Amino acid sequence: MSREMTGAKMIVQALKDQGVDTVFGYPGGAVLPIYDEIFQQNDIRHVLVRHEQGAVHAAEGYARSTGKPGVALVTSGPGATNAVTGLTDALLDSIPIVVLTGQVPTFMIGSDAFQEADTVGITRPCTKHNWLVKETDQLAATVHEAFHVATSGRPGPVLIDIPKDVQFATGTYQTAKPSASHYQPQLKGDIEEITELVAAIEKAERPVFYTGGGVINSGPAAAQLLRELVDATGIPITSTLMGLGSYPASGKNWLGMLGMHGLYEANMAMHGCDLMINIGARFDDRITGRLDAFSPNSIKAHVDIDPSSINKVIRVDIPIVGDVGHVLEDMLTLWKSRGRKVNREAIAKWHAQIDEWRAVNCLSYTPSETVIKPQYALQRLEELTKGMDRYVTTEVGQHQMWAAQYLGFEDPNRWMTSGGLGTMGYGFPASVGVQMGHPDALVINVAGEASWLMNMQEMGTAVQYRLPVKQFILNNERLGMVRQWQELLHGERYSHSWSEALPDFVKLAEAFGAKGIICSDPKDLDDAIMEMIKYDGPVIFDCLVEKHENCFPMIPSGKAHNEMLLGEAETQGVIQEGGAVLV
Repeated sequence: MSREMTGAKMIVQALKDQGVDTVFGYPGGAVLPIYDEIFQQNDIRHVLVRHEQGAVHAAEGYARSTGKPGVALVTSGPGATNAVTGLTDALLDSIPIVVLTGQVPTFMIGSDAFQEADTVGITRPCTKHNWLVKETDQLAATVHEAFHVATSGRPGPVLIDIPKDVQFATGTYQTAKPSASHYQPQLKGDIEEITELVAAIEKAERPVFYTGGGVINSGPAAAQLLRELVDATGIPITSTLMGLGSYPASGKNWLGMLGMHGLYEANMAMHGCDLMINIGARFDDRITGRLDAFSPNSIKAHVDIDPSSINKVIRVDIPIVGDVGHVLEDMLTLWKSRGRKVNREAIAKWHAQIDEWRAVNCLSYTPSETVIKPQYALQRLEELTKGMDRYVTTEVGQHQMWAAQYLGFEDPNRWMTSGGLGTMGYGFPASVGVQMGHPDALVINVAGEASWLMNMQEMGTAVQYRLPVKQFILNNERLGMVRQWQELLHGERYSHSWSEALPDFVKLAEAFGAKGIICSDPKDLDDAIMEMIKYDGPVIFDCLVEKHENCFPMIPSGKAHNEMLLGEAETQGVIQEGGAVLV
């Protein structure tokens, strides 16, 4: 079905046809025709952010918590360049978002016109694909294609640059045609490779599942299949930062997070396994540590929908290109049909070894009766909110790692954090996007004061739209992770890792029309957290914590998984020696 309409109207109609209900944006001259069309309809909600970076991070939070693509709308020039950080963040973490940018009229492109930038050129390296649409008749088809590319295969950000005259001109609107795209990623894995992996599972004595964000991106069915396979085989499972929630934290086979600040038992299991099954992770450097010492004696399998990810960092023995959900379904079916075989006696011994590593209690710390330890703050937050309809976002730094260590996630899509790019300023606007997608849920952004200040202006968005997002700031008055590295690696030379002019966060909250809470005494913490939860509106919680606490465990840069720094656990007499634990 085709009909005549303006380019601006095509954009709005195409968004409706794609099922979009929320757009995060900031208007400007080059997108005013689209904003005029948004004004004249009621099907799509527009959320006015305070900065274009905030728009893209909010779209990311919306996408990651709902499973639907997020949409951002920004103007030309600085509007588009301000979106670059969010686009790069989404690219590295495989988040499906569609960003619409305005552009100067086609006849002015290349003339250094007001608010002109080469948006397609600038964003080519940080998008999965991008388009400059110069013909109004191509506009609708391009929007439909953009959603297909963003959500198919390995998800990611796409961008459509739309000149202002194309928005004003009239053309023919085309509805979406599912078979029209040339982009058709491979979903089914090679059955011979899957059979080889199942055979390896049957014989393995020390197997481990290493899972990533690909499990969550594949959809709820993939996480359910993963849980069934893990529980049926009894194989222990760990996860990257991005994969938390794909297997429940309360599950009997859960090892905790892997990597630089992962749990001792998870890292030691990865180092000592004889079969490593990577499901939807990309062998990020924060996971692998020293490459030549990474899981040195294991058969390695890798399941990923992105062919370029396989053998890119780590050479694997069993490469399987395909969608995680499809491959897990075939794996489970094949394993069952072959008699549900595993080496149960050997796996029981493997679990016993893991229990010894777990007994180290790598997250131990020295509590205080006078100062709030950041670990304690997150333990209390977990205890008081678990079981609630809870979504957690984070900023980036020590607080992010502590949140990953101390908060438990039972389901996918409940944990939103910046993994690959490590974007300070991500968490607050992401929490806005999550709350828009889940208006009745408890949404908490675990933050550090430095990260939070990078996009503090989004408090205006939260107040305007009555979004009850809770900003739980672990305030150590330091750039905590930077300070930690300076202490451990740079001779305690604390070069510019603190601010001498922090705001009064309670007054700041009140200035925006929100609620501010401050807490510095461990005895008052539970009551203050409950006050934050019960308040029906946005809250800034200023939790004053120990200033020089370090985040452990930690794999130092260039070290292997069995060369962790354990912090408090080491002071209790724990020594690592060739992978063994001596107490």
